[in-house]
Amino acid sequence: MSQMILEVKGLTKRFGGLMALTEVEFGVQAGVVKSVIGPNGAGKTTMFNLITGIFPPTEGSINFRGQSLHGLAPHRIASLGISRTFQTVELFGDMSVLENVMVGQHCRSRGSLLAAGLRLPSVRRTEKAITDKAMELLEFVGLAEHAGEPAASLPLGDQKVLEIARGLATEPGLICLDEPAGGLNEQETQELSRLIRAILGRGVTVLLVEHDMPLVMGISDEIVVLNFGQKIAEGTPRQIQQDPTVIAAYLGEEEDDA
Repeated sequence: MSQMILEVKGLTKRFGGLMALTEVEFGVQAGVVKSVIGPNGAGKTTMFNLITGIFPPTEGSINFRGQSLHGLAPHRIASLGISRTFQTVELFGDMSVLENVMVGQHCRSRGSLLAAGLRLPSVRRTEKAITDKAMELLEFVGLAEHAGEPAASLPLGDQKVLEIARGLATEPGLICLDEPAGGLNEQETQELSRLIRAILGRGVTVLLVEHDMPLVMGISDEIVVLNFGQKIAEGTPRQIQQDPTVIAAYLGEEEDDA
């Protein structure tokens, strides 16, 4: 039995009078792809924002590797081993592709301002290690040949992949991918699917929010379905595909849009 890396219990979030999430509960086992699906406005991104410390929950608890995340700032949660991407790509557009990945290692680097100012050998060794690690990640995601280019010059598909590489640079145990296939064509989505499987091969668990149903059904080990901020189903892709509540709330209406 795999270790439970993330446990969400009774997770509730109110924004004024709006209930964005209501008593959502699920767990994520280490070494799997767990997807969260649901119509727009179901609360999926809000859930990611709670897990990564951008918002505090109104009620409920989130534990990562047995440790409560209650009250922790986003940078502290990142240092514990949770990274994420965003629906709208958040890159440093004027910085190079390589520099964007190097930034991701900030929470793992150690060093003082004095040592950096004096250019001590330890600082130079650290910088080389960070650069080498960033290049290794660019090789891993297939962007090494673009290392010196401005991040903003990349097409959308490559920008999304770069954001994943930056997330991996934090050396996470869990990476939360927020609609990584949004705006991608079929070939790019297939490459994304292979990349997600390769991420698992690096020992990183994946929590995926996604609208692309072929991708979700093809890559997920388990799926949670949200609707109007509530969990309405959880199970394997096959179980979810056959669940009449899910079909009525989400999959059925999506078929008309396909």
